[in-house]
Amino acid sequence: MPLKIFVDSWQEKLQYVNNYKQALSNNIFKVISLAAKELQLESYVIGGFVRDYILQRGEHKDIDIVAVGSGIELAKKVSSLLPHKPKVQIFKTYGTAMLRAYDMEVEFVGARKESYSEESRNPEVETGTLEDDQNRRDFTINALALSLNDETYGDLLDPFNGLQDLSAGVIRTPLDPDVTYSDDPLRMLRAIRFASQLQFRIEKDSLQAITRNRNRIKIISRERIVDELNKILLSPKPSVGFSLLHKTGMLGLLLPELTALEGIDEIEGQRHKDNFWHTLEVVDNISENTNDLWLRWAALLHDIGKAPTKKFDENLGWTFHGHEFVGSKMVYKLFKRLKMPLNEKMKFVQKMVYMSSRPIVLSQEVTDSAVRRLIFDAGEDIEDLMTLCEADITTKNPRRYRRYHNNFKVVRQKIKEVEERDHVRNFQPPVSGEEIMETFDLKPSREIGVIKDAIKEAILEGVIPNEYDAAREFMLQKGKEIGLSPK
Repeated sequence: MPLKIFVDSWQEKLQYVNNYKQALSNNIFKVISLAAKELQLESYVIGGFVRDYILQRGEHKDIDIVAVGSGIELAKKVSSLLPHKPKVQIFKTYGTAMLRAYDMEVEFVGARKESYSEESRNPEVETGTLEDDQNRRDFTINALALSLNDETYGDLLDPFNGLQDLSAGVIRTPLDPDVTYSDDPLRMLRAIRFASQLQFRIEKDSLQAITRNRNRIKIISRERIVDELNKILLSPKPSVGFSLLHKTGMLGLLLPELTALEGIDEIEGQRHKDNFWHTLEVVDNISENTNDLWLRWAALLHDIGKAPTKKFDENLGWTFHGHEFVGSKMVYKLFKRLKMPLNEKMKFVQKMVYMSSRPIVLSQEVTDSAVRRLIFDAGEDIEDLMTLCEADITTKNPRRYRRYHNNFKVVRQKIKEVEERDHVRNFQPPVSGEEIMETFDLKPSREIGVIKDAIKEAILEGVIPNEYDAAREFMLQKGKEIGLSPK
């Protein structure tokens, strides 16, 4: 994908790329430059800030500074020169330091060389040159550096043609990709994440090296893996990343619940759709309407229960009975395996997976009682549920596509009407358990639950309105039916 900023003429390109000083007009860079000069160090901006500035990807709040010397000492010196003297956080294990200034997070590191063992992605580190530091970078587009030194201030240092790769939309490693990915397997996920975020392509040799080294991902912590998966899910078109994960064989190692959905079986001429590729379409669809990470996770996992529940029935064809219930249980196991949060976020994803077919079934026959139950069960998540179900429409038949979307419009309108009239979203029965106990002179007992449930069912079925007087009258009738008398 060619960059918008690169115009037709090479002269104009050169004029643009030679004018980086405007990127370094911010006060923080001038202070870093002064501090480095006083310490007689070379200093450079490197990595994401440079990449995103060239791509014009908006403001970049994270800045990486490389010092040829001690990054920690440079950070301390910068802090002393800033008016507000920000606190310097020092990470001795990694030889880095960080401070916050001008609404930015600035990390300092000394230029270094790295060597790796086969069992760990944590390298042995020794002091190095800027060239050594650029050699250890994951991708050519992240090895770009801007000088903060007096005589060369603002000059671009691009030893691996990263600028050309940015222009061509290519992800490439500076050195041998097999070495790069084997040394730090997280870089394989980062390559795919950048391809998904930037909609770049991974260069052929690099993609093949990811495939060859995919099993090395097992030495990476699950927290790091999930962080990259989240970023892929939050990219403009997540299917780009998940397709690459699938193509390289990494998806089966990380999310086997998804790859289990792939394939189409046929018996007696009856087939079912490929639920894996359908899932990626659903994720892309929902990404056009929400940036909610957990709703995107729900879209990714909404059909995972179909693999274990798939059966062929001679009369019905292929069936997936109970896949929503099974899938919601699988969500917990998946979150636990990947060390994802086992909290309200997980429960939300489970709820969306469990309820993912409800509006679809309801759209075929929209009754007030069914709508009331849907609103009651979904509660404040009703809008998210409808967004998920609309994203689930992936038919390529234009007539069916219009019909399904029109059906959901009817459901949405009915939800609005029923909610305005009956107020059942997250409702509590108008008659409390305490009032039932007092009315019938009861102590805590099964009968109280029976009456409360009966009132709730009567309201949801439309037998009585969601009002106190009607609910109290119904309570008295129900009490009489089970042999209770008001005191």
